[in-house]
Amino acid sequence: MSFTFRTVDPVADAPVLHSWVSQEYARFWGMVGCAEQDVVEEYSKIAATGHHQAFLGLDDGVPAFLMERYRPESSPLADVYDVQPGDIGMHLLVSPPSGDPQPGFTTAVMQAVMQELFQDPETLRVVVEPDARNHKIHALNQKVGFRPHGVVTLPAVDPSEDHKQGLLSFCTREDFLATLTPILAAPAAATRGEDQ
Repeated sequence: MSFTFRTVDPVADAPVLHSWVSQEYARFWGMVGCAEQDVVEEYSKIAATGHHQAFLGLDDGVPAFLMERYRPESSPLADVYDVQPGDIGMHLLVSPPSGDPQPGFTTAVMQAVMQELFQDPETLRVVVEPDARNHKIHALNQKVGFRPHGVVTLPAVDPSEDHKQGLLSFCTREDFLATLTPILAAPAAATRGEDQ
C-alpha cells in the first residue's frame, strides 16, 4: 500500500465518487440513490467554501478513499462544542473492495489520513462527528486514538432525516502517535470495506 492525496476535481472525479457514495454501504454519507450531477454539485460547493476541502486518496495511483478536511469553527460543530485553536475536522469514506478484502487496509488508510492531517504543524487535534449508529467507524476511530466526547445533534446529512446524532470525538497528535507502535506491531483485524 502506497497512499497519496490530491484535491478532488468535482467534475472529473464525479463518476468514481458517485460509484461509492450512492451505495448502501455508504448510507451514513447521506447520498445513497443520488445522481452523478448531485456529486458534482456537492463537491463544487465544498471547493468554493474556502474552509472545507475534499481529497481523493490514491493507493498506488488508484482511487481508494475520500477524505474531507474542514474548519470546525465554520461548520455546524461551532454550535455544539467549544472549538479550540488547532482543531481540524475530518470525514472519511473508503471505497468498496474491488476484490478480496485486504486485512488491515482500512486501518492503514486511517493512519495515512491522520498523518496527512498532522503534517500541518498548526493542527493540534482532529475532530470527527460520525453518525452515532456507525459502530464500525467508531471502532476504527478508537484504534487510531480518538476519544469520544459525547453525542451531539447536528443538521441531517440524509435528506430523509430531521437531524443527525453524531458521536463527537477528538484525537490529539500525542494520542495518535501513541497508537502507531501497537497497530504496526500487531496484525490488524480490519479489512477493506468493513469500517466505513
